[in-house]
Amino acid sequence: MKKLFFSAALFFFSTIAYGGVTDSLMQLLNKAKTDTAKISLLFQIEAEYMKRDADSGMFYLQQCKKLMDKTKDTANNYRYTLELVLYYHTKGEYETAFQYNLKLIDIAKKKANKQEEARAYRAIFNIYHNLKKYDLAIKYGLYAANLSEEIGDTLSLSINYGNLCWLFEDINQYQKAIYYGEKGIAAGRKYNDVRGLLISLNNTALVYGDINNQKKAIELFKEQLAIARRENIPRSIHKALSNLCLMNVQLGNKEEVLRYAKEYSEYIKESKVYLNKKDLCFKYIINANSFMFENKFQAAEVQVKKGIEIAEADSVMAALQQLYELAANIKFAQHDFRTGAYYLSKWDSIDQLQFDEQLASLSMDLEAKYQTQKKENEILKQQQQLRKRNLWIVLLCGAIILLVLFFFFVFRYFKQRNILLEKEKIIQQQHISKLEKEKQLQATEAILKGQEEERSRIAKDLHDGLGGLLSGVKYSLNDMKENVILSAENAVSFARSIDMLDSGIQELRRIAHNMMPENLVKFGLDTALNDYCNSISKTNVIAIQYSSLQMDTYHADINVSVTVYRIVQELVNNIIKHAKATQAIVQLTKDDNLLHITVEDNGIGFDINKLGTFKSAGWTNIQNRINYLGGKLEVDSNPANGTSVTIEIALS
Repeated sequence: MKKLFFSAALFFFSTIAYGGVTDSLMQLLNKAKTDTAKISLLFQIEAEYMKRDADSGMFYLQQCKKLMDKTKDTANNYRYTLELVLYYHTKGEYETAFQYNLKLIDIAKKKANKQEEARAYRAIFNIYHNLKKYDLAIKYGLYAANLSEEIGDTLSLSINYGNLCWLFEDINQYQKAIYYGEKGIAAGRKYNDVRGLLISLNNTALVYGDINNQKKAIELFKEQLAIARRENIPRSIHKALSNLCLMNVQLGNKEEVLRYAKEYSEYIKESKVYLNKKDLCFKYIINANSFMFENKFQAAEVQVKKGIEIAEADSVMAALQQLYELAANIKFAQHDFRTGAYYLSKWDSIDQLQFDEQLASLSMDLEAKYQTQKKENEILKQQQQLRKRNLWIVLLCGAIILLVLFFFFVFRYFKQRNILLEKEKIIQQQHISKLEKEKQLQATEAILKGQEEERSRIAKDLHDGLGGLLSGVKYSLNDMKENVILSAENAVSFARSIDMLDSGIQELRRIAHNMMPENLVKFGLDTALNDYCNSISKTNVIAIQYSSLQMDTYHADINVSVTVYRIVQELVNNIIKHAKATQAIVQLTKDDNLLHITVEDNGIGFDINKLGTFKSAGWTNIQNRINYLGGKLEVDSNPANGTSVTIEIALS
């Protein structure tokens, strides 16, 4: 399921009740008589401005600093530095924000205030999360959570867990995301932490939406809405209403969509809640969906175009894909198939694969490492206490020697017992690793199968549905030509239009064939690849020579054949896109129970040392498919001789 909804951010979660509050604070500031009162009010005014206009917020923060210097106020140094972190983070100056974060930690440690120290680590988590340095974000997020648990900071637990839920949802580790989200909800309810509870409810609901548990997601969004309305928190009300509307769009609940879209629009007007670029994009998405359910396609198109304009200008990728999909659906509904296909290609071009297996594995290792940190610290403390106790025992008289010997034998017994337990633990870990690998293979198989089924469905729809429709139009025009008297000029234009329509039908059928080639199903892998290479060569983009050995005895499972076909297809696409080659060779060889695949080109080549840094969806898909088949991959490339890719797959 595509991620279509708003996420809640850690310490940036705010109410945004702007104009009236700021005016009231300014009046109180003018009436304040003491510098202490002015400092407090300036902090509040700065915080209100920071939500909308960071530079205005900085102006009042500077005024606050002047009074702090005048009165030699050091008690507010932490708060002042924290607001600087917020300012530079908002401006996107993450390096400067990070430096002030280090000052926060230093201030907190000097005060021996672990609550403020945990808050500073939470701020570092946010910086690394926004920089997409997920390994470091996991480190500091878990550190902040463990520190809050250690000191019993009940008002930070829910926020920290909600942040971890948000992070693991971003890297598609949904089970971990749900685990931390549910912990955040439980902590928020137990300790009556409204802010943390709302964050955890929102982020956990998003995860349930990602895994297609819409019922649970709507349940949590409704709870978030009820609490936000009760506590009068505009920003959270806005998030809940928008997410409820978009979730019901996914379910096709017309009445619920129109209801929440109306409530959302009315609330924005009444509350005057501030909308950033991302908020505006989703506002237009909600409006467009509402008009679509009412069959008001022109009005929906206006909303979508406004959203696309903002999303493209500000790179709001979270909304852009859905806007493209909406635009395509509108055009198809208006029978403008050409423009619809254009928006559909734009939608398909957005890379949804954000992370590779290496990152996911790294995050899992880091989590395990830092989750055990608390237990390791406790063990260390126990060991230190044991050493102190042994020191006192050594100082006792001779009668205590018997007790020392007793402890020695006890220690020996537990040491041997621990050795046995450690061996059992290793065996269990090996078993768990095996199960995890099997689970990953099953997931990969399900994903690949789903992709091919969807390709097949779309190809059939294109070929039989849209292709048949266009063919019908063509035949109708040909019949019309016989019964209509046209001028010479119009007759030429009419014939040209029929030719263009015929070219479009052929291109449509070519696309459908590439998505799920019939030859693969009917005649097998060898014939399908031969036809594919010939079709590419005919385009004059690149000359591809195809050859095979012993493939006449190859009768593989259709899933294996489709997977091999897609691997070759992706490799050829990479050659066309990046290699600048004029010639290529594709060779398949069956040797007993082994299938050898070779794809070579005479292109510009590349540095194979950088192969592990490639993040493209195409290369990731190739690796995932090879791993799924249990194959081996070798790549050889240099500027002089082009690139050679060799794959070896064991056949059952």
